[in-house]
Amino acid sequence: MTNTISLQSINNFSQSNFVMELGSIFEHSAWVAEQVYPLRPFDSVQRLHTLMKDIVNNADKEQRKKLICNHPELAGKEAEAGELTADSKNEQAGAGLNNCSAEELQKLRKLNRQYLEKFDFPFVIAVKKLTRYDILDAIETRLQNSVDTEFDSCITEIAKIAEFRLNQLITND
Repeated sequence: MTNTISLQSINNFSQSNFVMELGSIFEHSAWVAEQVYPLRPFDSVQRLHTLMKDIVNNADKEQRKKLICNHPELAGKEAEAGELTADSKNEQAGAGLNNCSAEELQKLRKLNRQYLEKFDFPFVIAVKKLTRYDILDAIETRLQNSVDTEFDSCITEIAKIAEFRLNQLITND
């Protein structure tokens, strides 16, 4: 997402254009944009975000787990293979994950494996405004949580990611 779009334009988009522009707000989950489309017009970016969050929170647990699993491992195999979405690549780079030392990268990948083994979904955190050190501390801390606590934490973090992405993409009129 490089260009900004006015909220008025978003409200006037056809469904296909709306989903094309907002389908990646929630990682690989265009279903959120599809379901929020009929609720137009939106009077603010915040209102759009709230409605999108409500759609996610009201989805069944399996759909929410799939949403969590759609997120790439931080500095993981997708990053190494150059397969991150543009948004994820920029977000991870902004947190300095592309500048990890070999030791930091090894530690992060080990923690990612431990997290996935324990919870059966990847560690998700909104990395904007965080450093790689903050992220390493967070994953170590969150590894101590229960599965239910972590599931809810991931959904909360995904909502933060979506808010950052919406605010970067859309300007209020």
